[in-house]
Amino acid sequence: MSEYLPEIAIAAALAWASGIRLYATLFLVGLAGKLGWVVLPEHLELLASPLVLAASGFMSAVEFFADKIPWMDSVWDLVNTFLRVPGGALLAAAAVGDSGAGAALAAAIIGGSITAGTHLAKAGARAVVNTSPEPFSNVIKSTAEDLLVPVGLWTAVAAPLVFLLALLLFLGLVAWALPMLWRRMRRVMGRVRPSDS
Repeated sequence: MSEYLPEIAIAAALAWASGIRLYATLFLVGLAGKLGWVVLPEHLELLASPLVLAASGFMSAVEFFADKIPWMDSVWDLVNTFLRVPGGALLAAAAVGDSGAGAALAAAIIGGSITAGTHLAKAGARAVVNTSPEPFSNVIKSTAEDLLVPVGLWTAVAAPLVFLLALLLFLGLVAWALPMLWRRMRRVMGRVRPSDS
């Protein structure tokens, strides 16, 4: 089992990071492969292509700025719901694709679930932060996410077990926090909705 730990950690990290910053994940992994910092699995080598790096780098820049603008970030999260979850599932599958079709499909199923949970937590927390009248909390949260993705990806490579334990803790916190975030969002939307009179 320990021989598969790095592969499992990379697949889980790609899924987790995709729920926060899909384009940055694509760009950082591709760049790390291009610069020879890591050896990419065969099914992820395409991320190091100059065209893919240019596209993911451009979209990372767009997301970086869109994510700093209150309410624009929530619109961005809504639109990217349809990209992050399948993207995270595909990256997780590609990370273990060398181990066979069964492993890739299992990674896609679990990876998509991790991405969905991470994305929902990110989008829900961001919607709650957007109710604050000052703009600084939004920028601080967004910048923390910008830093969290490369740190998480690096940890998955350098210390796979540490990353997996942190991920389990994170997923437990998400499961605990999502119902509260949902109730808070419903209250906020109730105040925003015009009255029937």
